[in-house]
Amino acid sequence: MLEPEDEILLKEFKVESTRSRAFEQILKKYQRRVYWHIRKMVIDHDDADDVTQNTFIKVWGGLDNFREDSKLFTWMYRIATNEALTFINKKKANLYTDWDTVEYSLAETITHDPYFNGDNIQMKLQQAILTLPDKQRLVFNMKYFENMKYEQMSEITGTSVGALKASYHHAVKKVEKFFGIG
Repeated sequence: MLEPEDEILLKEFKVESTRSRAFEQILKKYQRRVYWHIRKMVIDHDDADDVTQNTFIKVWGGLDNFREDSKLFTWMYRIATNEALTFINKKKANLYTDWDTVEYSLAETITHDPYFNGDNIQMKLQQAILTLPDKQRLVFNMKYFENMKYEQMSEITGTSVGALKASYHHAVKKVEKFFGIG
């Protein structure tokens, strides 16, 4: 189930003398994709950097026990997703405010983010996505931006394909409503 290159990197990771180099190669190969997956969930660049760093710390700590019964990227994606959701939940709990205020704050973050270079439509789409519940936002991002298959999403999230399809459908309807389409 592993890609040949990943299989080699994992073997090298298990050898003390090649462990650091193998992990650097894993980082080089996957860090950008993991970062953007997290960034779409947490919105803010600095927060995404922090969550990405935490993700790769967990990857480093767990690679010795990786059972190789899924793709390496799928396993890392699952870790990244859990880290991002944990971060979002902590942020909500620490803000002592209602979610509407948090959404507004995140929407303002997009508007003033020097790393965001999208046009008005992209900004409006990101603001619409922010109105979705966490799970729907996650599914929408994975399907819409990454064109991920439901089966792979199911492996990552531990959610049935049917439930993922329903979440995506509801998310699309809410985004359409935000744009005044639905």
